[in-house]
Amino acid sequence: MGEFVRLEVSDGVGTIRIDRPKMNPLNRQVQTEIRDGAREATERDDVKAVVVYGGERVFAAGADIKEMVDMSYADMVKASAELQDCFSAISRIPKPTVAAVTGYALGGGCEVALSADLRFAADNATFGLPEVLLGVIPGGGGTQRLARLIGPSKAKDLVFTGRFVPAAEALEIGLVDRVFPADEVYAEAVKWAQQFSGAAGFAIRAAKTAIDKGGEVDIETGLEIERQQFASLFATEDRTIGMESFIENGPGKAKFVGR
Repeated sequence: MGEFVRLEVSDGVGTIRIDRPKMNPLNRQVQTEIRDGAREATERDDVKAVVVYGGERVFAAGADIKEMVDMSYADMVKASAELQDCFSAISRIPKPTVAAVTGYALGGGCEVALSADLRFAADNATFGLPEVLLGVIPGGGGTQRLARLIGPSKAKDLVFTGRFVPAAEALEIGLVDRVFPADEVYAEAVKWAQQFSGAAGFAIRAAKTAIDKGGEVDIETGLEIERQQFASLFATEDRTIGMESFIENGPGKAKFVGR
């Protein structure tokens, strides 16, 4: 349990809750606590899926600029590695993850959201990577994850201009997956995550690995990654349970045990 980030677990869903008033600025302490929360969510067997949430008013308004303004190149070489490790810890969670975004998700806040598998946005949400307006570029994975998500041309538009993107446009360009009224977005994210409470966890993990790693390589290598992940599931009890249940009872009725 960190000072500004905590992992709350209920009914198989772990919520990584960022809570540093007023705008959830992501200083180095918050970054470390996000990383620790992601690692705890990875390790805990009672966590089947994860919601990343900044609260009812704001997701995260970006890095703590006051902390960075006097840093040297040498300082930032180390700090930037820690920054990327923080957000990558979210993307490495081998379980379904969804960011529930209210208010602003700017700079590092947008990069946190990009690190999740899906993004559910409140209708009042605003996204952006405005680092160029400070004379720098996104350093927590924004240039890489955004371009892979929405394509290089749209990513360049957002990164070059630093402009803010409202929820409706974010949905249109594929930056977010669904938009809900602000008072419903967290509940909807939890609802989505809860469907995995009885899922075959190793199959979900294998699917996530195949999609994420396959997207980084050529199609033939991606197919080999898929083949290996597929074959590995024949060592699990859940595979036996799932196939036997299908034969006896039809699809969707298996009771998986997570082994």
